[in-house]
Parts: sequence; structure tokens; C-alpha cells
Amino acid sequence: MNDYFPPTLMGHCPDQYTMRFTVGAHSARHVRRIVRSYLTEWELAGLTDAVELGVTELLANVVRHVPDRRCTLLLLRRADGSGVRVEVADGSPRRPCLADEVPDDAEGGRGLVLLDAVADKWGVGPGPGRGKTVWFECGDPAERCAGASPVLEAGDAR
Repeated sequence: MNDYFPPTLMGHCPDQYTMRFTVGAHSARHVRRIVRSYLTEWELAGLTDAVELGVTELLANVVRHVPDRRCTLLLLRRADGSGVRVEVADGSPRRPCLADEVPDDAEGGRGLVLLDAVADKWGVGPGPGRGKTVWFECGDPAERCAGASPVLEAGDAR
């Protein structure tokens, strides 16, 4: 991660950012900083809290459930500029599922519940090899407040 330069230092900010890495103890903090930088450049800073939380939860799932902790993160701005799609792909075939109920004293199991609360939509699709890609999308918070409901696609987890 030492080769990251904020988009403002590189001139034009591309519409996507891809990162392949092994998730470590401080990875989520570094990735949140990168995500925040891109969202600010894309004039989508209103999405920062939701997208950072979603990214953090997906990376936590990689740490907890993927033996080699390797993943690829894709941050993609929508073509119309109204939001983002985030994908985290890994080599594990184990697909996440949304818990119906999580006991109050449980140490885990809330990540997808949180993701479901902050994302417009999310799902799981095929990934590299026998692995999977977990994705979510967040749009303009003003549109959500105005009563816009997410459009669910086949295969969505919600």
C-alpha cells in the first residue's frame, strides 16, 4: 500500500480503483482512507460513512473466513456519477449469508446485517477460480431520503 497517491496528486481521477492485497491488521484503516479520498474527488463525500462501513465489514469477512486472506477490491463510480459499486473478490467458495437473528453476546454475525442497513443493494456472485465476489452499491443519500427504493436484481442477497 506504500504506492498509493491521492487522486488529487495524479491529476484526473479515474472512475475506478482496483487493489489486490492480503488483508492485515491495519488494512481496513488504509482502505477506508483510499475510499474516502476517491469519494471526495468524485464529489460523493455524502456516501463516505456508508461505503467505509461496507468496505470494513467485507474486509473483516475476508480476515475471518478466507484462509489466505487475499482479496481484490474494486471501487467503481457509476457512469452517471450518482453513486458507487464496491466489490471484494476472494478465492474462498464459502458464500456469506445474512443472519436472521444474532444473539446479543455473539462476537460476530452482524457484518452483513450492517451492510444490508447502509447499502442500497448487495449480493454475491462468482469470483476468481472457485471463489466469490461480494458487492454492494450506494447511491446519492438525498435520493434515498426522498423515498427512492432500491431496484433488486436476480441473485441479490436482500
